[in-house]
Amino acid sequence: MTTTASDGPRRPVGEIVDRLDEAAHGDTVTPRDLLKSFGDSSFLPVMMVPALLVVSPLSGIPLFSSICGLTIAFIALQLLLARRHIWLPAFIMDRRIDGARARAAVTKLRKFTDWLDNKTRSRLRFMVRPPMRAWLYLLCMLCGLAMPFLELVPFSSSVLGAAVLLFSTALLARDGLFALIGSIAVLSAAMLPFFALGAV
Repeated sequence: MTTTASDGPRRPVGEIVDRLDEAAHGDTVTPRDLLKSFGDSSFLPVMMVPALLVVSPLSGIPLFSSICGLTIAFIALQLLLARRHIWLPAFIMDRRIDGARARAAVTKLRKFTDWLDNKTRSRLRFMVRPPMRAWLYLLCMLCGLAMPFLELVPFSSSVLGAAVLLFSTALLARDGLFALIGSIAVLSAAMLPFFALGAV
């Protein structure tokens, strides 16, 4: 895949959704299949896949948000460590997702991802350059690690997935405004458990 952080693609999210749709045309799809499709050096595009999926209706599957969160955390950590190739443990790589459900989820996401692509432009570029770049990787990792703990809190994992998606879009499109919006999403997700406890 030619979509990298340095290429500045015109449709950073749309191209990833297109590739995800192509990879999900079998009866089932695994992260191993997706990694082969994207390439094991396409860190940001690959990290956007679980972020997209956890924002979709698939997040309602038990433990699905946890698996997506751990995948995000593993990839973000490797971005922080400046690894050249992605490594994921076998229990994530071999996790199977129903192909039809994945395709349906991607279809429902297209309006949102098209909106993201239409709104990105070069803004606040200091937000996506070092050292802020490493800070965004760290936030993505923390979002991923938090998802298993928030499995029972409605919508919290989806909000964190949206934040990771916004951070990744910001880095790919060099749009620092999306990094700021993603930070607001993280704060919102952090407040959800307190609202949930208050409603009990």
